[in-house]
Amino acid sequence: MPAPKLILQTTYAELLDRCANAAFSEAFAEEGTFIAKTVKERRYWYFQTGSTEGRTQRYVGPETPELLERIDRHKELRDDIRERRALVSTLVRSFGLPRPVPDIGNIIAALATAGVFRLRGVIVGTVAFQTYQAMLGVRLPTAPVQTGDVDIAQFKTVSVAVEDSTPPVLDVLKEVDKTFRPVPHLVDGRRVTSYTANGGMRVDFLTPNEGGETGEPQSLPALQTDAQPLRFLDYLIYEPEPAVIMHGAGIYVQVPAPARFAVHKLILSRRRREGEGRRGKDIKQAEALLRALADMRPHELKQAWDEARKRGPKWRQLLDEGLSDVPGYTRDLTLKIVRSLRSELPGIDLTFNNPPPRYDFQRDVVEFKGQALGQPVVCAISREALDDHFGTNGLDKRGRTEAFLKNRTKIEAMARNKYLKSPIEEPDAVLIKTSDI
Repeated sequence: MPAPKLILQTTYAELLDRCANAAFSEAFAEEGTFIAKTVKERRYWYFQTGSTEGRTQRYVGPETPELLERIDRHKELRDDIRERRALVSTLVRSFGLPRPVPDIGNIIAALATAGVFRLRGVIVGTVAFQTYQAMLGVRLPTAPVQTGDVDIAQFKTVSVAVEDSTPPVLDVLKEVDKTFRPVPHLVDGRRVTSYTANGGMRVDFLTPNEGGETGEPQSLPALQTDAQPLRFLDYLIYEPEPAVIMHGAGIYVQVPAPARFAVHKLILSRRRREGEGRRGKDIKQAEALLRALADMRPHELKQAWDEARKRGPKWRQLLDEGLSDVPGYTRDLTLKIVRSLRSELPGIDLTFNNPPPRYDFQRDVVEFKGQALGQPVVCAISREALDDHFGTNGLDKRGRTEAFLKNRTKIEAMARNKYLKSPIEEPDAVLIKTSDI
């Protein structure tokens, strides 16, 4: 019988493909022709329709093998809403995948139908985080967190370049809840980047701040709204991945790549005020993803990490500070994947408070405890190291333990040096071997 994880991933992959086909079919249902344009050596596809009033073109997307296949099969694609609903139900009930509260699901569905994600809008925040459990095939401890907010991000350059647009955002939202109203921007009350409804539902539009510092809203013509510019957002939403929101028959959306999401959360946590509740939420989400990525997508995690660090000293500072707040096991696991040393993290040190050592027969080591960044570290020295360098050859466990106590200061210094300055061998631990001395 296939493992549950494999069944989850297979079921989700089928749902993702069906939702992608359904979204494509719904977006380009009428008679028309697909045409390609080349912009800066990259091909983009548009759907052209004609009428007595002239021709219109709607944006389809950048050329990919998957898109070309959907274009070839356009006439064959048919909506299979009943089957998709069954797949969503299976994923939620049998595998515990999170689903948004109904109001949020309805809002996202309306935005999807309007073309927000076809025009390369990206869902960010907690709603995006909830999609990673299915995408990665793992259970994320904080995935069930619910939210009343929907955050949509888009590059301004993309919004201009697609030469297509959704209906006005407020009109789309009012189709879901007539109490939706614009929220005047704090800097310029004539502009709107957020919309709110009775009951606390809120939709925010964001765009990367890639120039000088500014709080001025930026126009997103493709979505017919303004957006709040934010630092570091360009990193987050670059090359997003398709995902399905577990609502109704599934909603096909775009979300940040999970590795970028995790790295961005570490950075974002350090830009929040000390004691702010969202800082803890950022770290929890980052930790959950880092552990999953270390197992499922280590290469992508390293790529995302390296790119962030190459962006300059401020990025490196925020990233290192954020990782320092992550629990020790996940912190070390991440450092091992990205091939960094513990000593690169600010404020880290391995200290000892003279707890009693113990002899571990199973591992054949003398074990002693240390502490780093307020968390315990399991330290040990092998029997071979004691025999070769501390004269314990032929002694029993008591003799080796006494030799450790006699040379404790020296051995702890060795452990500290290896813990901080050597490549990580095992998370949350350090083992002194004879080759280390």
